[in-house]
Amino acid sequence: MTQLFEGVGIALASLRANKGRAALTILGIAIGVMVVMVIAAMITGINHGISAQLESLGPRTFFVFREFQPGIHVDDGSRRQKRPPPLTVAEAERLTTLPSIELVGWGSANGGIRVEFGGRHFNATVFGRTANWLQFGGGDVLPGRSYTELEYRGNARVAVINDKLATDLFGGRDPLGRRITLGGLPYDVIGVYNEPPQLFGESSQPQAYIPYTTYQKYVETWRGWMEFLVSPRVTVSQSQAVDDVIAAMRGIRGLKPGEDNNFAIVTQDKFMDAWNQLTGVFFLVMIALSSVGLLVGGVGVVAMMMISVTERTREIGVRKALGAKRREILWQFLVEAGTLTLVGGASGMVVGGAIAIILSKVTPIPAAVPVWSIAVALLASAVTGIGFGLYPAAKAARLDPVEALRYE
Repeated sequence: MTQLFEGVGIALASLRANKGRAALTILGIAIGVMVVMVIAAMITGINHGISAQLESLGPRTFFVFREFQPGIHVDDGSRRQKRPPPLTVAEAERLTTLPSIELVGWGSANGGIRVEFGGRHFNATVFGRTANWLQFGGGDVLPGRSYTELEYRGNARVAVINDKLATDLFGGRDPLGRRITLGGLPYDVIGVYNEPPQLFGESSQPQAYIPYTTYQKYVETWRGWMEFLVSPRVTVSQSQAVDDVIAAMRGIRGLKPGEDNNFAIVTQDKFMDAWNQLTGVFFLVMIALSSVGLLVGGVGVVAMMMISVTERTREIGVRKALGAKRREILWQFLVEAGTLTLVGGASGMVVGGAIAIILSKVTPIPAAVPVWSIAVALLASAVTGIGFGLYPAAKAARLDPVEALRYE
């Protein structure tokens, strides 16, 4: 422990004595560690946000998509002829009759629909949803109400708008009962949707929700975007519900035994696995960027420690003449190198943590610094110091004491 504290003290004294040289050495390490901290904080925060949003749908709710391909894909145009057929309302209604299924919701969306009122006009995203959409989407409608099953069946032109669209169109006035123009047709505003906490904070986009039957009849959109949300009964396991939905969909589509499904069932676990595959790419980028910074810092460690060995050659000779062993000299210089990089790692950790906090405050990115990133950052900086400091330390340990004492 005495040698450890002595090595740390010498390293800190060297930092104070050679501020410029030490700063360049520390800078590379600090940048590498900062990159690790910031990217890890962003990915962790987004992962937590996605998990919370999926949980808000109900932990056992699963999705039915036209297709689902996790990961990153480059579309060369060849897939367009092979895509499975779109989902249909008839298929969704068939799923509602399954004994194992409690609820089925379906719908689609179209961005860039023109919404007008009293000379004001904005582009909004319009969602066509079933009457039970709040049971899946969370949040509440206040003031006002959502549309009823009767309004859904009757293709009623009624709309629930979010806070953003209500503010844009009406300012501080009461929006209930007012008639807006949506896509060139009149709709009565019956409620204001208060969204649950979103992944990137409150929605900054104007949005309107209308019955899917109305959406299907009046809104121009590509039908292939339709998707289902399916919630099993409490007494039925998710796996059993999934099997029942697959069997029903295959029967409706006339698929023969051995034919692949031309639809996709995606549970929340599968969705998170796909997301984790995508974030794995960002982690690889993080490792590559941080490695460059650590490499630059490591080269600086070699240079600084070689200069330190040269400047302290006589001191090394005296210590060896007094009985110091090679491993003691080696240990001392390794501790110095590790201390240098740990200072850089701590600096990068502080800066990276501060950037993560600032991002979470001034942007919608829910950055959160994970504990493991702190441990990895400090470990990486220490290993870099020891690895790159090994050659200068070994050179110091191998010095001949007689030659070292003669050194001028």
